[in-house]
Amino acid sequence: MDTFKRLKDFYWPYKKYFYWSILTLILVSGITVVYPMVLQFTIDEIIIKGEYSTVPYVAIGFILLMVIKGAATYTHQFYGDLFGIRSVYELRESLYEKLQFLPFDYYDNAKTGDLMSRLTADVEGFRFFLSFGFSQLINFVLIIGFSLSVMFFYSVPLALITLCMMPFLAIVVYKFDKEVHPAFRGIRKSMANLNTKVQENISGINTVKSLSREDFEINKFDTSNEDYKSQYLTTSHIWAKYFPVMELIGNLSVVLLLAYGGYLVIQGNLTAGELVAFFSLVWYIMGPIMNLGFIMNTFSQSKASGERLLEVLDEPLEMEGKDRELETVRFQGEVKFENVTHRYKNEKKESLKDISFKAKPGQTIGLIGATGSGKTSITQLLSRFYNPESGKIRIDGKPLEDYSLRTIRKNIGTVLQESFLFSSTIKDNISYGNPYAEMDDIIDAAKRAQAHDFIMELPDGYDTILGERGLGLSGGQKQRISIARAILIDPTILILDDATSAVDMETEFRIQKALKEVMSDRTTFIIAHRISSLKHADEILVLSNGKVIERGTHEELIHQESGAYRKIYDIQYQDKDKVFQMNGQGV
Repeated sequence: MDTFKRLKDFYWPYKKYFYWSILTLILVSGITVVYPMVLQFTIDEIIIKGEYSTVPYVAIGFILLMVIKGAATYTHQFYGDLFGIRSVYELRESLYEKLQFLPFDYYDNAKTGDLMSRLTADVEGFRFFLSFGFSQLINFVLIIGFSLSVMFFYSVPLALITLCMMPFLAIVVYKFDKEVHPAFRGIRKSMANLNTKVQENISGINTVKSLSREDFEINKFDTSNEDYKSQYLTTSHIWAKYFPVMELIGNLSVVLLLAYGGYLVIQGNLTAGELVAFFSLVWYIMGPIMNLGFIMNTFSQSKASGERLLEVLDEPLEMEGKDRELETVRFQGEVKFENVTHRYKNEKKESLKDISFKAKPGQTIGLIGATGSGKTSITQLLSRFYNPESGKIRIDGKPLEDYSLRTIRKNIGTVLQESFLFSSTIKDNISYGNPYAEMDDIIDAAKRAQAHDFIMELPDGYDTILGERGLGLSGGQKQRISIARAILIDPTILILDDATSAVDMETEFRIQKALKEVMSDRTTFIIAHRISSLKHADEILVLSNGKVIERGTHEELIHQESGAYRKIYDIQYQDKDKVFQMNGQGV
């Protein structure tokens, strides 16, 4: 029960609903056990003795009992569902909130389909046990306790025979749980893997179709589906193996009781009505015991779900700032890296090695280098998406870890190479970081990002609802909306991670011209592969294998004949010169 104890904070605040459910369940179970007693009275007192005048009273009493039981059953089920639904509402909220504040390195290895499965199927599995399985477990104890009490009242020997069979059933149920729990955990993992495959396929359907890989994706899904089927078949095998044993023990008990109970009736130590009532009570016990497999099945599924939920809840959160006085400060914009080294989780190779540089407020720093050279790592550390392995990062002279994460990210505007847009209006996407922005400010940000003109050509302008991930817009249009979103938060530090890679040269020129005004009083980091995007930078850092191998202005670097920057410049601009020459010759 350790899993349920650890999740107690989510369901125990609603214990009043649980108590009402159990109180009415006690009433339901008590009335259920009265039925055989009414049957015994009917046989012994009315049929055998011929006291037919009492029939109307017995009938009225029986109807009243059924009405009371019906009302109690309704109350029990209503409060039981209320207990489960309220509990998992809080649990789901906490899980979703936890996912918002988990560090970036958690998502480096997490799979979207798996997380979705935890938030839906696993939460629902846990709710089902709280609403239904838990009360069934308590009902099992109540009905057996009440039934045995009446059975001992009727016949101690028969009650003892019934008790003797119960340890055998308990052993079988215990072994069943030991086998079925790991099997259900396997089902949960297999389901998460299946969800991941579907999510990845739908997200990448354009790539699948463009490369005609439909058959490959079908086979890949079939493998995951086959694993899910195998996991379920394993569970079915366990169920099929143990359930007949439980049924056999129950039926043997009935045969023994029938033989000995008949003997007691013949000897006059038991009335016919009491024997009939006793057999009804036996099935009240055997039925729940044989149904115990289903209850344990539900318990095992819920426990497996709870363990998967705890895995998320137990993950450590992002480290918050140390200095409370810096929680709402606005940066001046001075950035300093001091011998910073970084390695991503589960990676052997360092992404950055002993990086040092300083950016004064309002300066523009360009970052260029081959893919994997460490450009994005610098900006990710600056935004504190990750913490460096060693070294120190300072903003305005204070260590980065002294600031709260909210302060850092409210002062830093980031435009990523892969622009993500939500399934909402363009206005909502631009104002995502500043939801209380005025419409005039939203339009101004869009104009600066060269997005206003194409937005106004859309059917509903700024109120146009975008498809999933910005479906319906070109890559360049999505990037310009992302740039407008970053401009609108009015950041002190601006990070442009290859922000104009998806636009044509003419649009890039117009965006850069507009961004010069935006960047004029902000510290800006520009990651780019095009030298044209970096020419105006105050300092350019050329990276290779996580190290800064060259630094300087554009003019300084192109005059280093054998330098890496000069080689990139020659590749980009000499090729253009050849194209111009070929066009001049009519090619």
